[in-house]
Amino acid sequence: MIIENNERFRTYTSPEVFEKLKEYRSVSEMWKHCLSEYADRPAIGDDGKLFTFAQTEERAAQFRGIFSSNGISGNIGLLMPNSFELAAAFLAVSTSGNTAVVLPAQLDAVSVFGCSMKFGLKALIYMPGMEDKLSLIKEKAPALLLIPADASADNASSSVDADADDSCVIMFTGGTTGKSKAVLLSHGAVMQGVVNGCYGYEEVFYQRYLLVLPLSHIFGLVRNLLTSLYTGSTIYICRNTKDMFRDIEQYRPTILVLVPALAEMALMLSKKFGKNMLGEDMKYIICGAAAVAPYLAEEYAKLGITLFPGYGLTETANLVSGNPEPLKKPDSVGIPYAHQELRIENGELLIKGANMMKDYVGEETDGRDNDGWFHTGDLARFDDDGFLYITGRIKELIVLSNGENVSPAEVEAHFNELALVQDSQVFEDVNENGVHILALEVVPRATEMAALKAKDPSADAAEVLMSELTRINRSLPSFQRVSRIVIRDTDFERTPSMKIVRYHKCS
Repeated sequence: MIIENNERFRTYTSPEVFEKLKEYRSVSEMWKHCLSEYADRPAIGDDGKLFTFAQTEERAAQFRGIFSSNGISGNIGLLMPNSFELAAAFLAVSTSGNTAVVLPAQLDAVSVFGCSMKFGLKALIYMPGMEDKLSLIKEKAPALLLIPADASADNASSSVDADADDSCVIMFTGGTTGKSKAVLLSHGAVMQGVVNGCYGYEEVFYQRYLLVLPLSHIFGLVRNLLTSLYTGSTIYICRNTKDMFRDIEQYRPTILVLVPALAEMALMLSKKFGKNMLGEDMKYIICGAAAVAPYLAEEYAKLGITLFPGYGLTETANLVSGNPEPLKKPDSVGIPYAHQELRIENGELLIKGANMMKDYVGEETDGRDNDGWFHTGDLARFDDDGFLYITGRIKELIVLSNGENVSPAEVEAHFNELALVQDSQVFEDVNENGVHILALEVVPRATEMAALKAKDPSADAAEVLMSELTRINRSLPSFQRVSRIVIRDTDFERTPSMKIVRYHKCS
């Protein structure tokens, strides 16, 4: 399947908005457009301060001045939590002809030093208060320029043009099924991801965002920060997820970009307190980075909020597809965006396109075959309307003794249709006789369990849930049925991006 343009998304927005969605070669080109169109509009709110687009550029120009005066050219690391300084520093690096290396703020000193050496950093911008993470650099790499985020320059420096093929940023993959990899993305790929985030809904420009996801995650950087700037919107920075609902009440965002676990939490609290915890101004939730349960779209619709599932990878600059029909196609990750080729081979989704990474940094392979197709590792299918469905991961396939292949995610999807189930995990286990079996663990959805108990005080909610799980299990093909079901009283272990950490396969 070759996707040449985004015409399929035209019906989901007004002609005026659709025509305003322009493609840019680079972050530099986009940022120049933003400054010409939105200079006096508020761009970023952080720590009680609101910075216009012009003021954000002033800070970025200061950073560029530091690079210029020190003769810095190459990879520049960013070691900061979500903040105005991090946003301005990223813009500075990506508009100065350099490549940003966005390091997760939680890295320790050993990891920071290791990344600095692996990626050949010429400079590292850090947030004051994080000096303890720089101890090994100061000891073993004293030539590496360390720039505090509050540093200033004698002379500001202008942005420089970049081509679509020029390197823009190095980001880390989630590493849910293996070691995290470093992905090098070009300006063209990043900008493809940015504009893709604008398709599929009516109101795009001049919105209010709240940044909750870390900017060290591709979903946070591309779909949250850069798409907000691209559309002349204002993004308010939530420095601590514990303050998310306080910040929502204060800033009244119209769009949230969330992983499913955070969307689940917001919905649970809305039901618990009997009010929309996301505020009356909330219009859209863009949800991805993990499987999105149909329950979420259905329940948010009752609050007047449209939740849009999507699919993407760090390797594809975040966005591959988006679902503009979440209630009609609740299990789908949507329609593929433009300038891509997609095909399915032996059940696996393969991709080529303008949004693809340049390569993995420091790896022997870039995941592409001899014909240039990137192997996603995701099991997928298309329906007759061209909507994409992700049904699991190849690495997670369980091979049964009879030779049948079982995709845990495909089986979990059946159990996750139950309103009483928040999350589930199917895995290979060994019973008391040493026989390999399929097992299931589920995390109940607290609000639905409480609602069941309130409706019928005599009901045993856990018993009702087990009965429903058993019913679903019996309806499955024999090779997909689980032999053990456990209802958990705690959540699964999760990655920093809130994905469930899979159990290791039995040997």
